[in-house]
Amino acid sequence: MDQRPLISPLELAALLRSGPGSAPLLLDVRWSLGYDAGFDDYMQGHLPGALFVDLERDLSGTASDGHGGRHPMPHPDDFELDMAESGVDNGRMVVVYDDGHGVAAARCWWVLRHFGKFDVAVLDGGLRHWTAHRLPVESGLRTIEEGDFDLGRGVGRVVDADEAALYAAEGVLIDARSPERFRGESDPVDLIRGHIPGAVNLPALSLLAADGTLLPVDQLRSRFAEVGVDGSRPVATYCGSGVASSLVALALAVCELDMSAAMYVGSWSDWITDPSRPVETGAGRAVEASLG
Repeated sequence: MDQRPLISPLELAALLRSGPGSAPLLLDVRWSLGYDAGFDDYMQGHLPGALFVDLERDLSGTASDGHGGRHPMPHPDDFELDMAESGVDNGRMVVVYDDGHGVAAARCWWVLRHFGKFDVAVLDGGLRHWTAHRLPVESGLRTIEEGDFDLGRGVGRVVDADEAALYAAEGVLIDARSPERFRGESDPVDLIRGHIPGAVNLPALSLLAADGTLLPVDQLRSRFAEVGVDGSRPVATYCGSGVASSLVALALAVCELDMSAAMYVGSWSDWITDPSRPVETGAGRAVEASLG
């Protein structure tokens, strides 16, 4: 079953009341760049029954010889084992969430679908939106029996640097970073500034409303249209290290422009490891980042 990409807090609350046999598994994926207290935050409060998934350990692999970016794809065998240990079953729906902006949850959603788990949805607005509805949370560690998750044939291609350049030349390559990083004006993370030549800038945060939920479908489609995405050309996404770009892929699926967008997972942090690769600066085509 290919689940709708988003689920609202009230829809999820109704599913959780349906009983242990049909309630979805909840995965808490709280993470942000440079902040490693996601598990501590989880212990302080999380959705009832949720299990913590570590983006760095469970949803990322190890870079090889300095290449692959900060968050390369996890090894398939490792991912299968980690998800099974987190209780993921082949026949049980999964709902993933983070603390609000959705980039970490979207990374989990994209990787699960890449490896063949299709009945997975992102909680729109995350924990922040859940608590805004005065829905319950619990604290402390949760455990669960190991799931029976097996890798399957998934969707969402992982592309390398050469393929990303091809998308930029012949399709649409979306850079999900902030406008300042895209233009090469400043970059607090990577030493080399700029973007992949031919890429277009659509910051992930520009796809969110003020409360952290995704914008309505008509507004998402309008923002994608501004950078040339209308369903007629193949689309790939990238960012700094393959996390924020997952939110762009999620938004593409939500507005049904591309249900399986490709991703350059290595992203800018991989691109700049090869000094022979060209770097472009300046605005190009861009949609300014704003919430709401």
